[in-house]
Amino acid sequence: MSVEWSIGYIPYKSAQICPDRTAIIYEDRLVTCRELNEGVNRCAHFMIKKGIKKGDRVAVVLLNCVEFLQIYFACAKLGAVFVPLNWRLAGPELEYQLNDSGSCMLIFHDTFLGSVDLIRSSLKVQQDKFIYLKSDNKLSQGMKMPGCPEWAGDYSEQVEENPCHEVIPDCPVVLDDPLAIVYTSGVTGNPKGAVVSHLQTFFKNFQVGIYIDGHADDVVIAQMPLFHSGGLFIVATPALNMGMTLVMRSGFDANEFAEDIQRYRGTIVFALTTMWRMILDTGRLDQIDVSSVRCVVGGGERTPASLFEELAKRGLYMQQGFGQTENSAMMLVPRDDIQRKMGSIGKPGFFTEIWIADEHGNRLPPGEIGEIVAKGPTVMSGYWNLPDDTAETINNGFLHTGDLGFMDEEGYFYIVDRVKDMYRSGGENVYPAEMEKILATHPKISQIAIIGIPDEKWGEVGIGFVVPRQDENITEIEISEFLKGKIARYKHPVRYQFVRELPLTATMKVKKSELKERYSRM
Repeated sequence: MSVEWSIGYIPYKSAQICPDRTAIIYEDRLVTCRELNEGVNRCAHFMIKKGIKKGDRVAVVLLNCVEFLQIYFACAKLGAVFVPLNWRLAGPELEYQLNDSGSCMLIFHDTFLGSVDLIRSSLKVQQDKFIYLKSDNKLSQGMKMPGCPEWAGDYSEQVEENPCHEVIPDCPVVLDDPLAIVYTSGVTGNPKGAVVSHLQTFFKNFQVGIYIDGHADDVVIAQMPLFHSGGLFIVATPALNMGMTLVMRSGFDANEFAEDIQRYRGTIVFALTTMWRMILDTGRLDQIDVSSVRCVVGGGERTPASLFEELAKRGLYMQQGFGQTENSAMMLVPRDDIQRKMGSIGKPGFFTEIWIADEHGNRLPPGEIGEIVAKGPTVMSGYWNLPDDTAETINNGFLHTGDLGFMDEEGYFYIVDRVKDMYRSGGENVYPAEMEKILATHPKISQIAIIGIPDEKWGEVGIGFVVPRQDENITEIEISEFLKGKIARYKHPVRYQFVRELPLTATMKVKKSELKERYSRM
């Protein structure tokens, strides 16, 4: 659309309408709507001085912080394209994404100075656009952090000296302009940059608002990383768009997360399944008051029924959802159906249409397994500089998710597995997720991942990678006995590898491609 409007209007309008309302509580420090917008404007004026213009890519390697959101909204006001990078990545991975996006500015926390220094000579980032930011990460307290190097500018010094009045970009920003490039997890192959527009992001705001019945007096507790689409587009942007108060920490701490619910009387709580496991393990949920919470949103991976039950015992009723970088927040299970539709990923959101398709793209009836396909104004524009991949993923305006699933008679969807994770053994389709779901209930198993590998007799067979629970020992025989009678014998993995941990993406999904590489080297 050619309408002149942008995500940058969120802090601007909030500052106009409710300047003294608390927009963010970061590490127990209150930031009002006025203060947030003034910080955004100072950052935008700084970028203009540095020559940043519409269409330029500005990358960040930052922990969660207020400056992260200042830079994000400043880019939105100028029409620059925001590129949030996963700070867990190794140097070569960062180098690939920075050069692939063509980022001309990089803002990084002191924590990651070493990684940036190693690769900076190989980057397309312009020499005067390496910007250093001192972190207040509590994990690094007591450690001597490096100061600003000669080859970088100091964010605090250079941004604070700028005016806080509204910026007027040279070129108007319209709703169809790209807002951000968010890289996929890279579960298979090189990560791809999903391009998200201002318009698509507004529709996500509307969709999330309907899901959670959001109000301006809500307090959101979330410690999801802002570099991920979930943290940025499903939590932070919708919360600030609706005038909520967002409680943030620089990183995830299970004890602190639980205490924040009580400390700030949180009404909406976002956490991934793995995070909930860690929070429950602390025991803090049994020691605090959670009566203020009216909405709990989770997921991000397969969630066992036992986790829902453990949370429900404490008055927390988790609504599981489904989305991906290419189309965040596609579905959510209504609160009233959490128990009745256990295992479902929900119904499509108000601005998303979803169906199950066969390999030829035909819609399948309820109960039949096929690929989950979606369309609507929340779908990404495409992959950055990858027209062939974009055409393969978005066909005739329909997003092919790469996830296998089915729909029941009432229109609720269920995930079976990733298309690429399925393998054929003895001519039969095998979905590793089926076994993983069962084995996740074993009292001695903490995590399980199953992959298919070539086999001369059967074509392919399954290999299981098992992370035992702490202080537990488990054998292959025990696992085989546990599976007996629960699932067909041909689906059982033929052997198991016992490991200390599984390779995970930022959203706690198992990197099965890495497991396959690891197995091939054995």
